[in-house]
Amino acid sequence: MIDKSIKNKDINKIKEDILSLKKSLVNFTFQKSTGQLEKTSEIKKTKKKIAALKTEITKMIGNKNA
Repeated sequence: MIDKSIKNKDINKIKEDILSLKKSLVNFTFQKSTGQLEKTSEIKKTKKKIAALKTEITKMIGNKNA
């Protein structure tokens, strides 16, 4: 599910990606409430991307501590 390119990124870059995804998630939520969002599945996809990136950060931190 997660891109192989993410595994080559550092933690700070992944955190920046998470921040931008959270901003787009807020925008999707506002668009949905006003009826402007056509593809409501984008909300679910964005949440899954955020979760995958957070999981990857956790794996990276775990590998450094091991």
